[in-house]
Amino acid sequence: MKILMTLAVALSLAAPSARAAEDRRLVLVTLDGMRWQEVFRGADPALAVDPAIVEDRPGIKAAFLDPADRKRALTPFLHEVMATQGVLIGDRDLGSCARVTNDKFFSYPGYNEILTGRPDPRIASNDPVPNPNVSFLEWLDGRPGYRGKVAVFASWSVFTAILNTGRSRVPVNAGFMTPKPHGAFEAALGRLQDQSPRIWSTVRFDAFTHNYALEAIRRDRPKVVYIAYGETDDFAHDGQYGHMLEAAHRADGFLRELWTTLQADKAYAGKTTLIVTTDHGRGDGSRPNDWKGHGAVIWPASDQTWFAAIGPDVKKGVTKLDQCAGANQVAATALQALDVDWKAFDPQAGTPLPIFALR
Repeated sequence: MKILMTLAVALSLAAPSARAAEDRRLVLVTLDGMRWQEVFRGADPALAVDPAIVEDRPGIKAAFLDPADRKRALTPFLHEVMATQGVLIGDRDLGSCARVTNDKFFSYPGYNEILTGRPDPRIASNDPVPNPNVSFLEWLDGRPGYRGKVAVFASWSVFTAILNTGRSRVPVNAGFMTPKPHGAFEAALGRLQDQSPRIWSTVRFDAFTHNYALEAIRRDRPKVVYIAYGETDDFAHDGQYGHMLEAAHRADGFLRELWTTLQADKAYAGKTTLIVTTDHGRGDGSRPNDWKGHGAVIWPASDQTWFAAIGPDVKKGVTKLDQCAGANQVAATALQALDVDWKAFDPQAGTPLPIFALR
């Protein structure tokens, strides 16, 4: 009888942990080409007053230069919430380091590395060529418990190729897609997207990506969501520093709304890890207009990135790791957040970042 009672107690103690592990959730977010310099220094004082690249100089000055803490003025959620309740890595001014490990330093190679756990030298352009590699999202979608519970929302249309929608079953809403609406809100969102100006031929405004994602989270409650915002990169390429700052600030607001929504939903609250990073860096400012571009040939410092995470098992207040955090480690880190064996996905992928308190 004592043995049976001991076994029952053990099972009762183990059950909550097992259920928690089984019900873990993940949201991965990327901000395309968002420099670590703006994340950790805030708006650049010289760039933010340049009339050639900032239209609303008084507004930009008041919002992002006048505050005593420029980095918190630009990305308050990253610094007030993620940095204090989780990890925020990549402030090179303080000796913290994050980088891509591919040798291209632009988007498609960067996203492939983030999503597959290793760089691929065959991916040498941003052309929408179907990715021969399987992402951890596609792999998860093929596993019991995750099938049909993985979703992707992206501003850049090339994500249909990056995630190879012709092969994978992962639903991807990218670019100017207007999916069949599930309700009045999505119907209105689709009409607005179709009727809005298109500044870039392959990138929609992040507000549409964000709201499509948020609506799907509230309605379908997928276990794994990937959201890829794009405006920070495209406004920078256009030489619009003021618009780039505003895009970064909006994206930070999207992150806050996303996290607040997740914590208010019992399907996600206390179970969800949010990971935020970028696909590449940009020029380091050593030459005029360096901030506009990226790529290994002309901008060798554009391998420099940053990484943030918050969740039930994520350590609090970590700003620096013993080794430079690699973009090739994001996939394994995401899988570890879900308590899924990353080696079963790819034993050659980058290893998980040491950011979890209970692992």
